[in-house]
Amino acid sequence: MRVRILPTLSLTLVGIALGTVISTFDFAEGTSYLRDDPEACVNCHVMRPQFASWERGRHHAVATCNDCHIPADGLHKWIAKSANGWHHSKAFTLGDYPEIIRIKAQNLGVVEENCVRCHGNLFHHATPQAAALVINDGCVRCHAGVAHAAEHSIVPH
Repeated sequence: MRVRILPTLSLTLVGIALGTVISTFDFAEGTSYLRDDPEACVNCHVMRPQFASWERGRHHAVATCNDCHIPADGLHKWIAKSANGWHHSKAFTLGDYPEIIRIKAQNLGVVEENCVRCHGNLFHHATPQAAALVINDGCVRCHAGVAHAAEHSIVPH
């Protein structure tokens, strides 16, 4: 009798866990994060100010959230989307997020790389001092209000 209970109990627990994961993924509109639609970023209400400021920002017509915040190449793109999705969903589910959203240093590095990827041709005309400033201090230190309106600039925490 004990031998039959173990497989049944194991399958039941796996079924409950799988059902919970699928239900949570569906409730959180998880498939929306696989696309490139900026509306996915406002599934979480705390991102509405950032979304609204992006709509008023200069990059609205030419770049989506993923263009700036996610690496451009395949494997790194999906790793970053997965890691950010995990951290965002955990913070939102547990209510463990700051009132003022700030970009993490690692994600700021991705933003900086994407600035250079899109605007790298501008560096050909830069003075050595200006190029050194970009290399040492990054782009958003001086251009924080470009992608988002100034009140939601991306200052790391």
